Amino acid sequence: MSGILCPAAITLFLVMTMSCERNAASAGSPAFIRLTFSDSWYSSTRAVEGMPDTNDFILNVSDEDGDVVYSGLYGASPEVFEVPPGSYDISVRSSEFLSPAFSSPVFGDDRCVVVPEGGAVCVELECVQINSGIRLRIDPDFLTRFPQGVLFLSSEDGRLMYGYSEKRIAYFNPGNVSLVLNEGNESRTLLTRWLEGREILTLNIDVPDASAPDGGYISISVDTSRVWTDEDYMIGEEQENTGEEPENAVSVSQARTMAGERDVWVTGFVVGGDLTRSSMSFEAPFETSTNLAIAARSSVRDKDACMSVELPSGDVRDALNLVSHPELVGRQIWLRGDIAESYFGIPGIKSTDEFILK
Repeated sequence: MSGILCPAAITLFLVMTMSCERNAASAGSPAFIRLTFSDSWYSSTRAVEGMPDTNDFILNVSDEDGDVVYSGLYGASPEVFEVPPGSYDISVRSSEFLSPAFSSPVFGDDRCVVVPEGGAVCVELECVQINSGIRLRIDPDFLTRFPQGVLFLSSEDGRLMYGYSEKRIAYFNPGNVSLVLNEGNESRTLLTRWLEGREILTLNIDVPDASAPDGGYISISVDTSRVWTDEDYMIGEEQENTGEEPENAVSVSQARTMAGERDVWVTGFVVGGDLTRSSMSFEAPFETSTNLAIAARSSVRDKDACMSVELPSGDVRDALNLVSHPELVGRQIWLRGDIAESYFGIPGIKSTDEFILK
């Protein structure tokens, strides 16, 4: 098993696990790619307001000839890709970003992997902000000095008008971004800065005293304390995520390692029910109203990647049992309960007493 890192990629984690091991096979044996999002990334980015659901990320997988293996939502992708041996490019984005826009951070990752014949590669995606941001702090006297003036932020992809009362961050693809002042029929570039991915730059736009010798000029200073690093923007003040509140719910993968913890909120997708120690059902009709299973993705069809959920009698069972509500399969759900090391042969949630459906 081996992996090759593309120039734009971040460190590739190649993990050998029981589920990824394959014996050397005869010529023509297929290869396998398993994609997951790192739990450490998911939990650390909770400080980012409006963080998108990774299941809604746009996933693209293509071979070395550019032929598309998969293009669509990550949440709808197969858990394991069976592919011919070779080199593959993997890209995920939280959204498309074609032109400058306010309040539009984009998160993503790019990988290039080589899968040997009969082998498997596990790729753990660790997304970071892909685009760049810039915001202006404009002197209140600016409008008085330049009553016909309009400020624009411009790049080769387009431009945004930046109003005097604007507070939002303007996002651009990495590269040169210029601050442009339009006055009537005149336009002049005040400043051009190169922005890196993940960089958030704040510019202070000041107007000097009109009586000063250079009173006709605009003063621009860079507030370097506001150039956010990856840690400042992506993580902030790192706090332990204990899942004590719905908004801090842990993922299925995290919860599977928390046996013995009580009153934990867990979020995942309903994928099936009718659990026994050796099997479960992923499609309706269902016959058992006392349990269901959740997973990190709605496309999961492997019991060992799931968590079992006990549905105690009462409101929880009435609302969530798949016999009466098969339409819940595929829905995202938040559940509070006690984490059990084993329930129907896999880690589970017992004594479920609260839930939220998306």
